[in-house]
Amino acid sequence: MRIYLFSISLILFSITIAYTNEPYRDITVATDGSGDYKTLTDAIHNLPMYTYERVIIYIKKGIYNEKIRIEQDNITLLGEDKDSTIIQYSQLREDWQKNKDFIGPAVINIHADDIILKNLTIINTQPQLGPHAFTIYGIGTRTILYNCKVLSKGGDTVSLWNYKEGMYYHAKCEFEGGVDFVCPRGWCYITDSRFYELQRTATIWHAATTEETQRLVIRNSYFDGVEGFHLGRHHYDAAFYLLNCIFSNAMADKPIYHVTYPDEPERNRPYFWGDRYYFDNCKKEGNEFTWLQNNLKETGVSANNINASWTFDGKWNPESIEAPKIKNWEIKNNSLLLHFSEPLTIRGKPILKTYNGKELIFIEGRGRDTLRFSSNLPVTKKDFKKELRLSGGKILATQASLEEKFLPETIQLSSNH
Repeated sequence: MRIYLFSISLILFSITIAYTNEPYRDITVATDGSGDYKTLTDAIHNLPMYTYERVIIYIKKGIYNEKIRIEQDNITLLGEDKDSTIIQYSQLREDWQKNKDFIGPAVINIHADDIILKNLTIINTQPQLGPHAFTIYGIGTRTILYNCKVLSKGGDTVSLWNYKEGMYYHAKCEFEGGVDFVCPRGWCYITDSRFYELQRTATIWHAATTEETQRLVIRNSYFDGVEGFHLGRHHYDAAFYLLNCIFSNAMADKPIYHVTYPDEPERNRPYFWGDRYYFDNCKKEGNEFTWLQNNLKETGVSANNINASWTFDGKWNPESIEAPKIKNWEIKNNSLLLHFSEPLTIRGKPILKTYNGKELIFIEGRGRDTLRFSSNLPVTKKDFKKELRLSGGKILATQASLEEKFLPETIQLSSNH
């Protein structure tokens, strides 16, 4: 009997450990019916019109033959396993233009801000080599791709095209395509990734059409492809920064170049800021090319200072792990209003406990930068002279970031409010 009870206890302990290791999710999608929905299409269609808080859609291993359109902000698509969670669809841009549907020309079409794609393989399965075949198309800002494979045999594999204010962060990804297959418009930072070019043409492309500070920064990444593939080109003003990158022996001795049309000058785009191609500590396998030599010093910026925050002009730092900050606070009747520096997501039922034993329960403020906690007892400034304890739930930043940024369990309120 003792052995039996011990075994049951061990099983329960193991179940608890397994459960706590499971990633948080609001919605689960599984092809086998073990989740809330069998398809991503159904999961997205059943979202509310507006998602003010972050919503995590967890996608179990499987092949999802569908294309989707994301219109709600603050959505995370989280795959169970990068290699085994596959979203795929066959779509030529030309075919879509001839017979347009609402979903869009890509496998994943992003029409929202603060979208995160993580641990996924996303493939445009159309078989032709070369023609435009988007895998990801987007016009939102603050888009993150993390630990993803994004593949197409056509051009423009990853086309994030918010040319006015688009900011995109990609890390630990694999990209593959036919031409210009990573082609951001706006600000883009890519690190620790791999690129594979399927044709003897350009791999990367950039457009800086509205602000001189718009730039494409690629760090610690590897470029490979068919024999004679090109590194990059652009049709508009552009700025390329390549730091600590390695280029395979297959890459052609052809610098990044500006595309113009001498015989059709009306097709040429404005070109105000000149050639901006900068390299630092890059290596070429086999023969070195003179145009890959270090020239970053021309910008007056050190490679050590070039990071995600610098790339985005300080407007966004997806690598930050800093918790949301309380700007000020106030007491209204028996309620405490906390005003934060950014919008917040609420999980569970948070409770604030004062040092003298009072409890304030979360009442409202989901997706806002102000939260209201109320007590059934009178509250005064004296109740908040010492630290508060957060229990019963979690409070975290909503904006897209690599790591979830939680409010700490111990909260100290400033005397200024």
